Formats: sequence, C-alpha cells, structure tokens
Amino acid sequence: MKKRITSALLASAVILSVAGCGGTTTPASTTAAAPAATEAAATEAAATEAAATEAAATEEAAPAANTDNSGTVFNIRAWNEEFKGFFEKYMPGYDASAQTLDGVPVVWTIVPSDDLAYQNALDEALQKNASASADDKVDMFLAEADYILKYTDSDFTMDIANLGVNQVDTEYQYTVSAASDSNGKIKGVSFQCCPSALIYRRSIAKDVLGTDDPDQVQAALDSWAKYDDVAKQAKDKGYYMHASFAETYRVFSNNADGAWVTGGQLTIPAVVDQWTEQAKTYFDNGYILDTCPGIWDDGKNAEMFATGKTMCFFGPAWYFNFCMGNAQDPDNGCFGDWAICKGPQGHFWGGTWILAATGTDNGDLVAKVMKAFTENEEVCENLIVNEGQFTNNKKVNEKFANDPSFGVDFLGGQNATAVFCGMTDSIKWENATIYDQACNEGYQNFIKTYINGTTTKEASLADFYTYINEKYPAVQTP
Repeated sequence: MKKRITSALLASAVILSVAGCGGTTTPASTTAAAPAATEAAATEAAATEAAATEAAATEEAAPAANTDNSGTVFNIRAWNEEFKGFFEKYMPGYDASAQTLDGVPVVWTIVPSDDLAYQNALDEALQKNASASADDKVDMFLAEADYILKYTDSDFTMDIANLGVNQVDTEYQYTVSAASDSNGKIKGVSFQCCPSALIYRRSIAKDVLGTDDPDQVQAALDSWAKYDDVAKQAKDKGYYMHASFAETYRVFSNNADGAWVTGGQLTIPAVVDQWTEQAKTYFDNGYILDTCPGIWDDGKNAEMFATGKTMCFFGPAWYFNFCMGNAQDPDNGCFGDWAICKGPQGHFWGGTWILAATGTDNGDLVAKVMKAFTENEEVCENLIVNEGQFTNNKKVNEKFANDPSFGVDFLGGQNATAVFCGMTDSIKWENATIYDQACNEGYQNFIKTYINGTTTKEASLADFYTYINEKYPAVQTP
C-alpha cells in the first residue's frame, strides 16, 4: 500500500495553509471576511497569570453551559480550509450537496490568521455569543497550539464532558493537556498529533555522510554536537545545513525546562539562549543562507527545489505534505529525494484543536464532530492514507506503523507513521503558558538583528523587552 501524494494534495500545498503554516491566503469559498483587528477583551483577560486564574474561577462559578441542541445553523470558525476539507470529505452524516450535517446547514467563517485577524474576529464573536441570534451563535471553532490556552482557560469554551465527550486512551496525552484548563477540565480535542521530524534531502545526505539510510543518518545527527559537526562537513561540501536562521528554534524551545513567564517575571529559557548562539554561529560560519531568511520566507522555500543546496528542514507530517510544495513541483522539485528521522531532540510543532463555544445550540453536532475525528477509525485511516496526516488515534497510527507495505512516495517510500510513532513520548507540554505565542514569535523577530550582525545582542534583547512590556504591562522583564 505505497502511498503517493495525490495531485489534489499537491495542489493544496499552493492554496492551503495548515496549522503553523504562517500567513494565509483567503480561499475563494470563504464565508466571512476578516473585520478590522480589535483588542478583544478575551485577549486582555489573558494578559497576566492572575487574569487567567480569575477567568478559570469565573468559569467554575458560572452556570452550566448551554447544551441546547435546537440550533438551525451549525456555525464553525477557522483560519483556513484545511479542516473544512477533511470535514466535507469524511464527516459521517455530512451531505456535501446540501452542505448540511444531519440536516442542519453548516456555515463556515474563515478568517486568515495574519496579524491576529482570526483571533480578534473570534474574540469579538465569542463575547457576543450569549446574546447572539440562534443563527449567528458560534458553535465550534478551531485553535492552534500557540494560543489554545487563551481559550481553554476561559469561560468562552465548554467542558466537553457536558457534551458527552470523554478522553479516550487512544489520544496522545499532550493533546489532552493542551486542551485542558487550569482546573483539569477538558475543553476540546485535536484530530492530529504533531511530532516534528528532521526532514533531510537524501542525495545531499549521501554526499555529506555517505548514506541516505534514515537509521544511519539519525545515528550521525542524534545530538547537537554531532549536528554541529555535520554542519561543517556540509559547508565544506558546498551545502547549507539548514536555510532559515529560525529552522531549529522549536526544537530547542519545545525542550525548555521552564516557562517564559513565572510569577509575573519574564525569563528567557536557557535552551532559547543556546539556540540563539547556535543560530549566530551558523550564520557567521555560512552554515545557513547569508540572507538570513525567516521560517516562511521565499529564500528558504526556494531551497526545496531540485537546485537547492540545503540538507535539513524540520517539521511534522503537515509540513512536508502542505508546506513543501516546491519540493513536490513536478518540473522543478525533487519528489522522492527526502526522508525523515528524529534528529537531535524530539519536539512537536503546531496542531489543530476543535473547541466547543459556550452558548452553542448545536452541542450534539459538536460532540459528533469531536468523536468522528478522534474515535472513528475509518475517518482516521482516511486522514493517514489520503491526507498524509499523523492522527490523534494511537491504535490507527500503530496499524499503519506496523504495515511493512505502507510508505510515502515523497519520502522515497519511507513509513513516516512508524517514525512519528517513535517520537510521541518525547513531546513536552507542561511549560506552556498564555504568553508563548508572543514570546516565541517576538523573540525570533527581534533577536534576528543580533544573529545577522546588524545590532548587538543587548540591543536586540532591549527591543524584545520593550515589545513584551507594551503587550503585557504587568509582566516584569530583566
């Protein structure tokens, strides 16, 4: 059962953005445009840990959430059409011609995530949900790992137990932890698990290391010391170890031993500082592009073409399926010249969670969707075989991991599911906070000037601290 990325899936790499794929283009079938960005009260409520605690306490004291199932419109909000596509193809009870689920019209509001437009529009809608007309109530919405805590630890989301949805032992624990509030109530489910791999170009690895075998490449790159050594070897051969200055950021940051903010005090995690010095060294030594591109910049993405000289990229299944379109280009790409391994450290990147909005009048439909994309084995199998996903169902993943005939042609026939199954135990979530998106994105944006030699490290950090002070006035910076 060797799997080739279908032409439809390749086309989606151009028009779709998945969890973590940065800026998006609004699809033609979008049902709502982004309103002007607003400073939503929900965002401000998450500005300090004290506010988050207060929000959780408010939820605890609030009356039971509305589990009315009389809604005549099923309203779903998202930032792109990735899940919408899965829903329309695989959701049991969905009538594509009528665009209904169990007879109820399904209305999608798609607002791109650029400049927080999606979150701002969603915040505004959730604040009005209690008083909104029946046809306008938000029933279900999607959230990413970078900001999910903003919603789960608030009274804008429901305990899914009130909908009859319970955690099942086939789900990966970090996906449950990410969807839980500070009191342990589970507010949502994820349809995917996102362990992130080192994605390497086979032909370059063979030239640099003498092998393209995933096990042997892993042995050569299973620590940062070895990775650094190979970076020099790659440079000597005329290659780049990776292209973007930010390529390895999440590998380091997702292995932090502490949170960005504790007790109202900002502290840069030690591993983030280690990444900073690695990135600086790699730029100075020519191990990455001298244009110092960002994670989504064209300069980095051009390195995915057959003419590229970059050996390593990092990302989950959604990344090589949806964000490596240049590598999959029939004329200019290098389809099949890739493989994956764990790399120096296990980590994860992104993920999409399905959350129930407090006030929904379609609780039964929300529950049905949640169960379909986590418990329904046929749906999960379709996500693996047809969409290249690594699902949030251990049983289904392990079925394909243990199938010697299953492979991905983009990866030269390698069984990616088997590799990802061996990486899930190293995923950490316990240090996640409501500040992570701003800290992670802001730090990379400001420290880049130190990495590329434009400013000193002290000047870059001063700009970062100013940014945090303006965004979160109650947070103390060094």
